[in-house]
Amino acid sequence: MNFWETKKLSEMTTKEWESLCDGCGKCCLNKLEDEDSGEIFFTSAVCDLIDLETCRCTRYSERTSLVPECIDLKQHDFAEYTWLPATCAYRLLTDGKKLPHWHPLISGTQESVQDAGVSISSFAMKESQVDDLEDHIIEWLD
Repeated sequence: MNFWETKKLSEMTTKEWESLCDGCGKCCLNKLEDEDSGEIFFTSAVCDLIDLETCRCTRYSERTSLVPECIDLKQHDFAEYTWLPATCAYRLLTDGKKLPHWHPLISGTQESVQDAGVSISSFAMKESQVDDLEDHIIEWLD
């Protein structure tokens, strides 16, 4: 059995935890919250620290000090992961679901994320290039 099938997120080593990230970059997209309903809306604007080719943070170890709004998922209750995209491994495992066939831990390759069309690399733009986030709200077709 694979570690993600036998361990809870809270039981995983740092290496196991980090390997769950598929590198899609969706969690680094700017989000807007409707103050009345609490609904979360994703935008196509991504944090300026993201490399748009790899969809990885260029300053990962410093990200939460450089970008105060950046969330360290491991510091939060797993029940709060409902704002993450439905394809996110952390959310899937929290919800008792399996990793998708394109996840690098299943496919054995990082390219499978882009091949499956899950990566933000094809549409995201840096937040510094955006004037109004509301003009860049996107919908997921999960």
